Amino acid sequence: MAQNIDAVLDAETKALEAPHDHKNELRLWLRLLTCTNLIEAEIRRRLRDEFATTLPRFDLLAQLERAPDGMTLGELSKRMMVSNGNITGLVERLVDGGLLKRWPLPTDRRVQIVALTPAGRAEFSKMAAAHEDWIAEMYGELAPDDVDQLMELLRKLKLSVHAHIAQGDET
Repeated sequence: MAQNIDAVLDAETKALEAPHDHKNELRLWLRLLTCTNLIEAEIRRRLRDEFATTLPRFDLLAQLERAPDGMTLGELSKRMMVSNGNITGLVERLVDGGLLKRWPLPTDRRVQIVALTPAGRAEFSKMAAAHEDWIAEMYGELAPDDVDQLMELLRKLKLSVHAHIAQGDET
């Protein structure tokens, strides 16, 4: 069941109630955050409803899809920006479900490598195709030129953020 957007009181809505109390940059950040949260919530719902899976599972499968020879749990943890404990539990469930295989690193048996099984690769392929369609559907009101312009503006924003972070590292 779709959520009524008007019923969602988010930070952006609160900022709009008193626009002169907030700088444009803050309002832009809130708009980006709101869009991200709305899209993520819808993706989570569709993954649950259509594939009986979660976004973290999808993300883990996506990381492994790009690594045909597999990767260590530590590498997965870094790429997904979560703790090793979170990865371990998720991997256990996906191994039990037949979507992943796991084996020790030959040079250090304490280190585990995981990779997609053929069943995992097939399942992820279906999910990834649906995910791509969902994103295209949600962005459907944007013309191709709008998407290009937004990509360019977000590239500039990313560079600006990186530059600011680098300046902070120098102090």
